[in-house]
Amino acid sequence: MTLYKPTVIQKYPKLGEAVTRDTVYWKKYKAPVQIKEFGAVTNVDISSVAPYNYAVTASTRIHIYGRYSQEPIKTFSRFNDTAYCGTYRDDGKLLVAGCEDGIVRLFDVDGRAALRQYSGHTKAVQVTAFLSDKKRLMSGSDDYSVRLWDIPTAVELHTFAEHTDYVRCGCTSNLNTDLFVTGSYDHTVKVFDARMDQSVMTMEHGQPVESVLLFPSGGLLVSAGGRSVKVWDLLKGGQLLASLRNHHKTVTCLCLNSSGQRLLSGSLDRHVKIYSTSTYKVVHTLNYAASILSLALAPEDEAIVVGMTNSVLSVQHRKQNVKKHKVVDAKARRGPSYRYFIKGKDYMPEKDDFLVNRPMRQHLSKYDRLLKSFQVSLALDAVLKSHVRIKTPEVTVGVMQELKRRGTLQNALAGRNEKQLAVILDFLIRNVVKPRFTSILVNVAEIIIGVYSSVIGTSPVIDKQFINLQQLVGKEIDYREGLLGVLGMMDTLFATMTTKKEAVVPGSQICALISGAAQEKTTTIA
Repeated sequence: MTLYKPTVIQKYPKLGEAVTRDTVYWKKYKAPVQIKEFGAVTNVDISSVAPYNYAVTASTRIHIYGRYSQEPIKTFSRFNDTAYCGTYRDDGKLLVAGCEDGIVRLFDVDGRAALRQYSGHTKAVQVTAFLSDKKRLMSGSDDYSVRLWDIPTAVELHTFAEHTDYVRCGCTSNLNTDLFVTGSYDHTVKVFDARMDQSVMTMEHGQPVESVLLFPSGGLLVSAGGRSVKVWDLLKGGQLLASLRNHHKTVTCLCLNSSGQRLLSGSLDRHVKIYSTSTYKVVHTLNYAASILSLALAPEDEAIVVGMTNSVLSVQHRKQNVKKHKVVDAKARRGPSYRYFIKGKDYMPEKDDFLVNRPMRQHLSKYDRLLKSFQVSLALDAVLKSHVRIKTPEVTVGVMQELKRRGTLQNALAGRNEKQLAVILDFLIRNVVKPRFTSILVNVAEIIIGVYSSVIGTSPVIDKQFINLQQLVGKEIDYREGLLGVLGMMDTLFATMTTKKEAVVPGSQICALISGAAQEKTTTIA
């Protein structure tokens, strides 16, 4: 007796992004905790020392949040107008911020009142940062100037007036205590040395610069502005290494992960793009509900903090790999003994032994059991259940293909009442234009039209479904014919553009490939 062979269900590739290590890594975050601020969150800065609190600048306040707190543990509100760029010093003890009134304020993290005020700018100060010697700080303003300050004495050490538009971003070097970078709306990025009277390097970004970032090594600089993220090699005099255009709106913020192997960029298009710093290709994308203004990663990538234009701060913590130990009653845990499971398995075969093979019991699906007993109509009914045809349409199509192979597809489709026929037509309308199902479902549609042509006009529900099916297939054929017409025009265009072989071959190869695929789809549907 031959065993019944189960119906072969074809496996189709799932549409969507490929599952990579980055996909798995960046999806291991909990659902975001959303905190409502008083205004658009323009800056987020995370302290580099434990307990890794983060400063959030929004409206006229700077809120300090604990690692897992949803309410601010401290607030700095001694600003006369909108505050900007609240930034920690490396030791986490001081915080500096600019303001719309042009004054730079220095705060003790453990206090409330400003320790120092640095006056000199005539317009809003939107850039503040500590130099790595911890004794000086720099500020950039809408008055086009960049100023260097001595922290203890509040004395202005130097003024750089090379920019010709608003200075909106800046950063300092962790390796060189005199090096800092600024970006301006005059489309330039400038590298300054505090020991020099002018900038030592200038790069043309080509768009108003919104954010700049130095790599920990100090050799690479990243600038963001417009839709572009550009990477510059400072060791080669500011040579452009890569220009990335993966956003479709202005890029507003940049960030590096803890290992320095991934670069993150946030944009007004509500996306955070994650790039590999070795290939500069996008490896993952995070989506948010509103335009993004600020972005920060906690040490060891433990949390992603994003500030948005809708005054919402989004905080996502990485899931902890904690093993859950289930407490089970001793009686419930008791089962067959070890000797029962090992009985006979340690026996070594001898010369005169006879081996009797016991066939494994075959577990068949419901539709396979019905097909095995030649109940073809019931087998088709089993795969037309809502939970099967909607969630796994490939199973329904697989059974239809098996019925066609047996020559019993028409018998299975015949003899249906109005409700059963409506279910089949609904399945066809949902899936007939999908390329992976088209070949078999077009055949099913032809059989149904042939079998039930006599009942057309007797049921408004069935008539409407037939009309929808006809319009759907007709529209798809029109799309394919239009595509073939466009490809024909492209072939003509490529042929007349140039006679050089190296220019013609790539275009014709692409068109031939697309045209072949389109012809195959059109032939199948027609």
